[in-house]
Amino acid sequence: MPMDAHDIESMIKAAIPDAEVTIRDLAGDGDHYAATVISESFRGKSRVQQHQIVYQSLRDQMGGVLHALALQTGVPD
Repeated sequence: MPMDAHDIESMIKAAIPDAEVTIRDLAGDGDHYAATVISESFRGKSRVQQHQIVYQSLRDQMGGVLHALALQTGVPD
């Protein structure tokens, strides 16, 4: 069963409350998404650490219900 973009956004925001999250369905199949996550909590962290935080927020959904997530992260300007 595919995962809804709103569910992905909600899970990320639950773990990173100040995050600005944009989700795009890349293939229209509910399995391949792109996410942009901007958060002050990422400041001072490497890109790898930022991505780990986001992936942790999605718990066990990655590789299962959520097949692929292209991820861009950053801090607010």
